[in-house]
Amino acid sequence: MLGRAGRLCYVAPAIRYRVPAMSDPLLARERLDAADAPFLLAARLRAPGVRDTPEHRHARGQLLGADRGLLSVGTARGRWLVPASDAVWVPPHQPHSLRSHGAAFSGWSVYVAEAECAALPAQPCALAVSPLLREAVARAAGWPAGAPLDPAQARLARVLLDEIALAGGGDGGRLGLPMPQDPRLLRVARALADAPDDPRGLAAWAAVAHLSERSLTRLFAAQTGYSLLQWRQRARLLRALERLAAGEAVTAVALACGYDSVSAFIAMFRRHLGAAPTQYLRGPEGGAGD
Repeated sequence: MLGRAGRLCYVAPAIRYRVPAMSDPLLARERLDAADAPFLLAARLRAPGVRDTPEHRHARGQLLGADRGLLSVGTARGRWLVPASDAVWVPPHQPHSLRSHGAAFSGWSVYVAEAECAALPAQPCALAVSPLLREAVARAAGWPAGAPLDPAQARLARVLLDEIALAGGGDGGRLGLPMPQDPRLLRVARALADAPDDPRGLAAWAAVAHLSERSLTRLFAAQTGYSLLQWRQRARLLRALERLAAGEAVTAVALACGYDSVSAFIAMFRRHLGAAPTQYLRGPEGGAGD
């Protein structure tokens, strides 16, 4: 929810979001609700710009994630910021919303018929995306639209459901971040999710939220469980994990995430995850981290 130069110069961007009232769904509602639709449907999308889907619900359970970047996912349990190493499971009929962060969206969704959700998590949760789960989603997203599942596809769909059930056993260790509900605080959190390297301090963010520094500190901690500076540090950690997993050098990632030195970045990484970046990505057996 998880497992990831020259002179550093920053120019604070204007906080402005130009998004449609509602992004087109990955799969049409008619296909999701069709009586003869397979028990599992999957779709992938790559598109420029921010993807913004207001709160909605449907009869199928949904697993949603990104190939890269960060996603804000709102559920009845709160709003969470998750990296590409994680996904969010939403049970049938549960209200949820989504917003991507970054210049482009690259993501996917799996939709599971309600009758097949009994063994899956009963509450929305963040879960780690294993290599097997990711590859199964990629394969399922390429199946012909509207066609029934052949025996091989049905077996793979069952494996995918098993992977969701296994990963959803508990989300306490995921690295996802709670997003605040107050629109003033959400404005700040979205800006930091878009640019975790933004170096502005508490006074500047208080001005963005039109709050006093004291009020911003109190409200942000009450709604997220973190101080603003702690939240920003964890947002940087999420972005760092994503970039490290994509093969970027530790030095480049440290600078891109707003750290003045590689040693400070490594110290932060070790403090949160218990290992240096290269050790963490190798995993306990010397293989790639999830």
